[in-house]
Amino acid sequence: MPPPAALARLDTFFQISERGSTFGREARGGLATFFTMAYILVLNPIILGGATDINGDQLSFPQLVTATALVAAIMTALMGITANLPLALAAGLGINAMVAFQIAPQMTWPDAMGLVVIEGLILCVLSATGLREAVMHAIPMPLKIAISVGIGMFIAFIGFVDAGFTLGREGSPPVGLGATGELTGWPILVFCLGVLLTLALLARGMKGAILISIVAMTVLAVVVNAIADIADQAWGLSVPEVPDDIVAGPDFGLLGNFSLFGAFDEVSGVTVVLLVFTLFLTDFFDTMGTAVGVTSEAGLLDERGRVPRLGRLLFTDGLAAAAGGAASVSSNTSYIESAAGVGEGARTGFANMVTGGLFTLSLFFAPLAAIVPAQAAAPALVAVGFLMMTQVGRIDWADYTVAIPAFVTVAVMPFTFSITNGIGAGFIAYVVLKSAAGRTREINWLVWTAAALFVIYFAINPVEQLFGVD
Repeated sequence: MPPPAALARLDTFFQISERGSTFGREARGGLATFFTMAYILVLNPIILGGATDINGDQLSFPQLVTATALVAAIMTALMGITANLPLALAAGLGINAMVAFQIAPQMTWPDAMGLVVIEGLILCVLSATGLREAVMHAIPMPLKIAISVGIGMFIAFIGFVDAGFTLGREGSPPVGLGATGELTGWPILVFCLGVLLTLALLARGMKGAILISIVAMTVLAVVVNAIADIADQAWGLSVPEVPDDIVAGPDFGLLGNFSLFGAFDEVSGVTVVLLVFTLFLTDFFDTMGTAVGVTSEAGLLDERGRVPRLGRLLFTDGLAAAAGGAASVSSNTSYIESAAGVGEGARTGFANMVTGGLFTLSLFFAPLAAIVPAQAAAPALVAVGFLMMTQVGRIDWADYTVAIPAFVTVAVMPFTFSITNGIGAGFIAYVVLKSAAGRTREINWLVWTAAALFVIYFAINPVEQLFGVD
């Protein structure tokens, strides 16, 4: 254990006592965040490794696991040190799918990752100039609250989907209970018990409620999987069984395997601009929503609804996007699963040191990290969704010019499975309704600009057709 003087310096640097937290809470929060986002160590390699570039080449799965863990570890720790916020980072879902299935088929992998680096550098420049921070400050408080609530609904939905409790289906309705309209199998039972346990522990005010639930359900899942006849695919990506080899050596072969301007030799300049623009807009507003949602849940927003050390947060996030491209694991971004750590008590960047440390360990213990199934981690997301939903009462539902955009924001996020789509729809609705009510003076010019960009974002297919992009 570090000497008291060292602990005192850490306490001062991370403002742990000042923010009403303790080392124990930060450690629990860091653990909870890691366990709720450790799936990316499996999912990112599956998404990127399952796609081919224009030459038919595929990325190495072991190398993807190593690079995914390494970038997540470094950027999560850097966020904790520079911004002092419990906001972890890793390869962004959605963005990695776009890189794998939309960009890579048009060029080589190094060229595709070069576009991700360019997008990240643009985010860094906008953060350094203060423009990205100005956009966040220009967002009306009701929309900030709606973004936080919408994210709560979104991550709760993620929890239900990841566990298999809610699944998509052909026809109508598009989603339903389980795969066949009913709940079947032991994995779903583990999830349901996990949700009940997590909520019961929260209701009792139990310290470590989320982490206790994750660990307990993982142990239960391992036992159930050992004694019951369960197909591996029923658990999803992570099967709860003790692996033969707990330690595996990292493979750093993908690091630096990118070409900054190679894409211009493969496709037209217009195509490059549109691809980078889509990556940029998704990263820009996903981070904005995540930052507001997590810090709001942590009670760190000031009286004007501003995120502390926002400039550092945004610059680090942009740097993470570029680092992800440079390591061939797609853009890294702030993770909404960080809210699980906040729900466990995390309030400072010290929690990130724990999360980043665990990602570092996973470089060598990746098989062990894969033991936690989605059914054991997903209940934490459902519980955090409830905690974030409690802010909905702060919205003025009597004023339709803010209530309707707030509703649209909250509804679109889970229904389209995208934070960016929800923010964009809310921005557009806000501008339209304020204008319809003759209250255009209440709209900041940056909100006007963001709404216009989102119109292009939603109409990207017609725009591509207009410019003759295939």
